[in-house]
Amino acid sequence: MVSIGYFLSCEEFGPQELVEQAKQAEQAGFERLWISDHFHPWLDEQGQSPFVWSVIGALSQVTSLPITTAVTCPTIRIHPAIVAQAAATAAVQCRGGFTLGVGSGEALNEHVLGDHWPPPDERLEMLDEAIDVIRELHTGKLVNHRGKHYTVEQARIYTLPEEPVPIYVSAFGPKAISHAAKTADGLCTVMPDAELVKRYRDEGGRGPIQGGFKACWAESEEQGRKTAHRKWPNDLLPGNLPRNLPIPSEFAAASTLVTEEAVGESIPCGPDPDKYVQQVRKFADAGFDEVYVQQIGSDHDKFFEAWSSKVLPEFR
Repeated sequence: MVSIGYFLSCEEFGPQELVEQAKQAEQAGFERLWISDHFHPWLDEQGQSPFVWSVIGALSQVTSLPITTAVTCPTIRIHPAIVAQAAATAAVQCRGGFTLGVGSGEALNEHVLGDHWPPPDERLEMLDEAIDVIRELHTGKLVNHRGKHYTVEQARIYTLPEEPVPIYVSAFGPKAISHAAKTADGLCTVMPDAELVKRYRDEGGRGPIQGGFKACWAESEEQGRKTAHRKWPNDLLPGNLPRNLPIPSEFAAASTLVTEEAVGESIPCGPDPDKYVQQVRKFADAGFDEVYVQQIGSDHDKFFEAWSSKVLPEFR
C-alpha cells in the first residue's frame, strides 16, 4: 500500500508556518514529510525561502514523522562536506528518521555565489562525486579526498546517527533515471510515470520510489485554479527552462505564457476529494512507494480536514 506524506513548501511559507503545517499533517494522518531546499523561491509571488536545515531542526522537535529533503543540491552553493554534516545532524535530531534527497540543482539557487553553472553532464558528474564525499564522511572516519570537483582535507564528522543517512536521488528523464539507478538508495521524482519506474528497477535501482504533486483545496474549483495559477504557474514551464533561469523575475516572465486553464488541467483544484484520490492512485498504480502532496496557498485547516476524512481513508 502506498504511503502518503505531506510536502512542506519552503518557497511559499516561512519557518513558523512550516512547523505548524507539519504538526497538522501528523494529526491528520499523513505518514511522512517532504521539504524543499531553495535559496530563492521560483516566483516573488511565492514569497519565502527559509534555510531548510534550521527548519528541519525545528520540525524534529514537534513531529515524529520521517523527513526527506526534496531536494538538496550538494554541488555548488554548498560544499558536499557541509551537506554531509548538516544531514548527519538532521538524522540525529530526527532520531534516524531523515533521508537526504539530492539532485543536480537549478541555476535559480546555485548561481548565487557567482559560480559557473555547468551543463547537464557535468552537473551529474559533480553530483556523483558529491554523493561519494557525503557517504565517506558518514562513516565517521577521517577523510581526505582529492577529486575532480571537490577537495576534503582531514575532515571527520563526529555527530552521526546510528545508521548512515539514506541518500535518494532526484531524476526525471531516462538518462537521469539510469544514472540514479547506479548511485541512489531511493528515487525522487514528480511524474507518475510507470516507464520511468520500470527503467529504474530494471537497471538495478534499489530502495523506495518517492513522488509528489501539488494541489489546491479551495471552496470551489475556480477559486483553487486561480490561486494555483497565481502561485505556481512555473510548474508548467517546459524543457530545461526551470533548471537554467537564474532569478524569480525571469520565471515570472516565462510564466506569463502559462494559462489558468493549463494549470487547472495539471494541478487538482477545488473541494472534490475524488480528484485527489485519483491523483494519488496514478502514482500508486505506476509503482511508487511514497506519495507527497503540497497544498498551494492558504486554507490549510480545511485541506487537512478534507484529506483526513475523505482522502487518506481510501488508502488505509
